[in-house]
Amino acid sequence: VMKRVLSFAITVWMALAPNGIWADEGGELPILRAEDVSLDDYLWTARPLIVFADTEADPRFAEQMARLAARPVPLLERDVVVIIDTDPDGQSDIRSTLRPRGFAVVILQKDGRVGLRRPSPRDVRELTRAIDNFALRQDELRNR
Repeated sequence: VMKRVLSFAITVWMALAPNGIWADEGGELPILRAEDVSLDDYLWTARPLIVFADTEADPRFAEQMARLAARPVPLLERDVVVIIDTDPDGQSDIRSTLRPRGFAVVILQKDGRVGLRRPSPRDVRELTRAIDNFALRQDELRNR
């Protein structure tokens, strides 16, 4: 049963990933592949949330993507762009820079510094709480 659920989750995720995850309040949570982007593209404009795994079949990867898909709006409100890297042999620039070991979730601050690094899936509430504690996010909230 778990294999079927995992297979379904991966199928749904693959259907959504090329276009991002749709959000009710108009907009999509961008989901990009690490080999297609550079972290420099997001300096001072977005907060990259990078999901690393050694394979798309990793249940932790499927769980993390499902958690992100379940609540995209709070991430959109915080200028998050999701970047995935499931090919350790590909050695993307992002993987070379952040050097994950197996599965990892990493959030970069807008200035490019690592704000959060975790070895297991996290829910959106925990991710947004971490982002809200970043100094630059605090400045954004004060300046609104």
